[in-house]
Amino acid sequence: MIPVRGYAAQTVAVLGLGRSGLAAARALEAGGANVLCWDDGEAAREAALAEGLQIEDLSKDRAWVDTSVLIVSPGIAHLYPQPHPIVALAQEKGAVIDNDVGLFFRSFASDAWEELETLPRVICVTGSNGKSTTTALIHHILSTSGKPCQMGGNIGVGVLDLEPPRDGEIVVLELSSYQTELARALAPDVAVFLNLSPDHLDRHGGHGGYFAAKRRLFTEGSPDRSIIGLDEVEGRYLANLMREHHGNGEPVITLSNSRKLQGDGWSVFARKGFLVEWRRGRQMASIDLRGIANLPGAHNHQNACAAYAACRSIGLAPRQIEAALASFPGLPHRAQQVADVGGVRFVNDSKATNADAAEKALMAFDRIRWIAGGVPKAGGIAGLAPLFDRVLKTYLIGDAAEDFAAALGDAPHEISQTLEAAFAGAVRDASPGEVILLSPACASFDQFKSFEARGDAFVALVQAHEAAGVL
Repeated sequence: MIPVRGYAAQTVAVLGLGRSGLAAARALEAGGANVLCWDDGEAAREAALAEGLQIEDLSKDRAWVDTSVLIVSPGIAHLYPQPHPIVALAQEKGAVIDNDVGLFFRSFASDAWEELETLPRVICVTGSNGKSTTTALIHHILSTSGKPCQMGGNIGVGVLDLEPPRDGEIVVLELSSYQTELARALAPDVAVFLNLSPDHLDRHGGHGGYFAAKRRLFTEGSPDRSIIGLDEVEGRYLANLMREHHGNGEPVITLSNSRKLQGDGWSVFARKGFLVEWRRGRQMASIDLRGIANLPGAHNHQNACAAYAACRSIGLAPRQIEAALASFPGLPHRAQQVADVGGVRFVNDSKATNADAAEKALMAFDRIRWIAGGVPKAGGIAGLAPLFDRVLKTYLIGDAAEDFAAALGDAPHEISQTLEAAFAGAVRDASPGEVILLSPACASFDQFKSFEARGDAFVALVQAHEAAGVL
């Protein structure tokens, strides 16, 4: 745990008692604060009470007599589409609104750092797609190279559940737009912006608000090194902004998986399955990514470029990074190679909760039997039409099934409704050399509590069929 500094003997309210809220409450108490906790769910309140935390109804005026700070969990809206009523009340009472990420950066450094030979550093990763894989890949490269490191944020443990850093340790954080938009303190040493595609638009008041939330990590955080993907206009704008911010181009490393970046600056790009580092007008390194089973497709090559750039920026050599890339085990639910049974590959890409993410998976494989559907997001799958010829047949599930069927038109498909039925249909139709791909392009909440639960259900179906020798 990282005790929160700066609130000793003060009363601080915490709204939302999930993973990050509970961690914030504990860390605030460890730092000497008087903490008042609340969650709209009775079960969450009871669990916190059993842990010894103080429960106080923050919707009542009495809670704000001595309370001047409110810590809000990421899933709770503070602005769009409208503030949570307790957030609105806190604003009315003049309370400061912050989140666990803001508390982390206020508390990460401590007096004990004066005794450290090498100061700890923080690498933060944000973007619409690939954040978790890139974060885990950076952590894997650092660990494999013998660097002391921890990983957390939107992956693994919450930021305040991390341990106080050791001498020379590197903390790698995945940060979502929900986390960066509200944090009052942001101070990464290295910040990574992967890409931007429409997502969470109601929460951010539109595409511009969504980009603004992610941009804060750079403009407010002022990292020593900014690693920025250029394949969307927002990334090109941000790279230009950070060059001006720093006064020269060297603190910016640009990324691309669609074109060569061979200017005078520092860039890492992927072309035809090869990662290339280009710096000061010449090639510095090249790595063949094509044989790395757990980094399939152009989107994972972009993730590899970002992780490579982050690790190069803190001093690792190209060959160290290359060896670690080859041993990366991959992440569950992200183009996860579950099994190969009778020549048919099963791939769990349940994390693909929007069309842009599903596009990456469709581009990574050929001869696909595609399981898609769930709670649809704006735009549906119409934009994926150029990739429909890579799909032998689509098996549609959940609330989106009818709309997706209309978008598919004459492309082969069937409405399966449930994951079990879709899986059975795909298994029935599959032949050796084909891929059964769960890449839903939808949220999961119509039939599953999370994308993880959806992916776990798919894996269980694969394992059951494999054990039964069905194929």
